[in-house]
Amino acid sequence: MNLEIESSTRVTLNFSLTLETGEEVDSNFGGDPVSFVMGDGSLLPGFERRLIGMRAGDEAEFRIPPEEGFGEPQDDNLQSIPRADFDSDTPLEPGMLFTFADAAGGEVPGMIADVGDTTVTVDFNHPLSGRTIHFKVRIARVEPAELH
Repeated sequence: MNLEIESSTRVTLNFSLTLETGEEVDSNFGGDPVSFVMGDGSLLPGFERRLIGMRAGDEAEFRIPPEEGFGEPQDDNLQSIPRADFDSDTPLEPGMLFTFADAAGGEVPGMIADVGDTTVTVDFNHPLSGRTIHFKVRIARVEPAELH
C-alpha cells in the first residue's frame, strides 16, 4: 500500500531546516526519522500543506515565508523587565537566551535585546520569526493514523 499524505495520516520522515543564508538550523538526516500525525497541530501549517500528496520514497525541497512559518516579529513580544529581577552576579548582554516562567507556570525562552541601567528588554518572539526557512524532506513511511 503506497498511501498519499493527507490529513490524519501518520508520516515518518527525515528533514533538514536551513535559513536563506544556508545555515542549517536542524536536521535528522543521518539519524532516525521522526513521526507525526498530519493535522495534529505539532507542525507549521505551511510545512504540512507542502507534504500533502507525497508518498513514501518521495523527496522534496521547499521554501516557507515568514507568514506561513513562524510569523513576523511582533512589537508586543518585547517586554521591559526590571534589571533587579535578574541575578546581580549574571552579566547581561544582548543575544543571551534565558528561560522565563509564563502565566500558566510553564517556561518560555526570551532573548536579551537591550540592557539599560534599570531595565532589560527581552524579546519573546520566536527566534525564526521574520525568517524565510527552507526544508528538505525525505518521506520514509505514510500509514493510516491510529486514533484512540
